[in-house]
Amino acid sequence: MSEPQPEQPPALFDPWTGAPIPLDGRLERAQFPPWLTAVLVLFFALVLFQVVIAPIATFGLLLATGVSMDPDELIDVLASLATERTRLMLVANTIGQVFALAIPTMFIARLHSGHVASFLRVRLPDLKIVALAAVGLIGFFPVVQWLGELNASLPFPEFVRDFEKMMLEPIEKLLGEPGAFGFNILTIAVTPAICEEILFRGYVQRQAERSMGVVWGIAFTGLVFGMYHLQPTKVVPLAALGVFLGYITWRSGSLVPAILVHFLNNGIAVVIGTYAANKPDLSLEDLENLNIPWYIILLGAAIFCVTIYLMNAYARAGMQAVAADHAGKQEGLSHEG
Repeated sequence: MSEPQPEQPPALFDPWTGAPIPLDGRLERAQFPPWLTAVLVLFFALVLFQVVIAPIATFGLLLATGVSMDPDELIDVLASLATERTRLMLVANTIGQVFALAIPTMFIARLHSGHVASFLRVRLPDLKIVALAAVGLIGFFPVVQWLGELNASLPFPEFVRDFEKMMLEPIEKLLGEPGAFGFNILTIAVTPAICEEILFRGYVQRQAERSMGVVWGIAFTGLVFGMYHLQPTKVVPLAALGVFLGYITWRSGSLVPAILVHFLNNGIAVVIGTYAANKPDLSLEDLENLNIPWYIILLGAAIFCVTIYLMNAYARAGMQAVAADHAGKQEGLSHEG
């Protein structure tokens, strides 16, 4: 009489490798609903970032620069962060993203699966899909700009616009500083592209897809990505970008294309912002309110749709090839048995 086989843990099927991703972590054994863990991790990451890590990093950097702990002097220094110590503020923000968004997310992913990289879709993608995603971003730019115009035209209270303008001023100042380009690329483009994608497209989207299905999972993640930036007049274009990033993550089976596109989006913004900051007759606000001709928007939408079509077709062919190869190996094993 044969011995009973040990029960296998539940798993997610990965169509890009033809292999299961075991769900053998503590949170899976406790049967926490995926949507609940997605919401809790989002809340935890936001609080950890805004309330704990970034403030601690700010104080630590201030002390390292020789700032006195005298309460009156400290208050004056904190009040001048956005105007006189913008680099320090961005370094603290970078530290916050790494230690509040990326690292905790990878730890929590381990509580779902021992295969953390596969669970978060961290793998090398097909280069053709990466190239198509980059071309799609180029076509998407004028569409996003148009969506931004629509969003900004809504009747927001004046204090909302004043708050966003206050948030933009230190970035605009730093973009105009000589020799700050490399620093700006690192803190505004590279770090957010990696850390935010690990959280949103890596973890939140994975969990949302499990609870809501692919379409609603991508839409949910895109929406919370737009809201996460705390800029009401830009929620629509940011959410649209989030949906695009979610789609290419799902379609490619990899987080890398989304990281690259996110980096390109922010990096191009840094380049354009640097150019505007060094032109006395231009400002970031002018660029954001720039009216794009309707034919450029239509051309961009056409380029975007074609790249999505090609990406879809190419990805399906790739997954079919993986499935056929997996089936062939299974058949070979059955014959050997």
